[in-house]
Amino acid sequence: MSRSSVVGYRAAISVFALFLVADVASAATFGFYCITDNLPGDCAIAEAAFTVDVTDGGAGYVDFTFTKSGTDAANLSEVYFEDGSLLGLSSVTSSAGVVFTGGSASPPDLPGGNAVGFNVTAGFLAEADNPAPKKGVNDAADWLTITFSLINGKTFADTIAAMGSDLRIGIHVTAYASGGSESLIAPPVPVPAAAWLFASGLTLLGWLRRRRI
Repeated sequence: MSRSSVVGYRAAISVFALFLVADVASAATFGFYCITDNLPGDCAIAEAAFTVDVTDGGAGYVDFTFTKSGTDAANLSEVYFEDGSLLGLSSVTSSAGVVFTGGSASPPDLPGGNAVGFNVTAGFLAEADNPAPKKGVNDAADWLTITFSLINGKTFADTIAAMGSDLRIGIHVTAYASGGSESLIAPPVPVPAAAWLFASGLTLLGWLRRRRI
């Protein structure tokens, strides 16, 4: 490989690395995977429909915004957190028609969470007000944001690094057409932005390697 090719290769990788870091510096999106599997079809609906955007709220705060896509019947009725870098639940805000109360939920533990060692931190949960099928996140226009303060000295980057390990998010989804319910947990890999960037990076690396031949 010529010196100019080496320089170009390293420069391209550096640009990609900076792009990736910049993308997750203030926000990351996570999907969920089903842990109960009461009905595989219901699990598939929820996995395809629900995501959480984790956003830097500034001044020691992090926002977790839950949304739904698609038109299949499914309602996000409860949200649960393990603490990780989180200190305390600060506020709960939502779109019109979505009403959640923070600090408690029924059931108080994520259904099926014991199977994956999910331990809800005291007070780190929220529930849709009654009637939950109407007050939860059940439409593409709905959103729910739960804001947490961070442990002193912790940062947004620490929060993202903890996702999937000592910081996990559980959701309980109800009001399926089947009448069933499912529990899901946020996975350790952010989607779709970081996944797209990773795929783009592989494409870039492949292009650069072809240039070397």
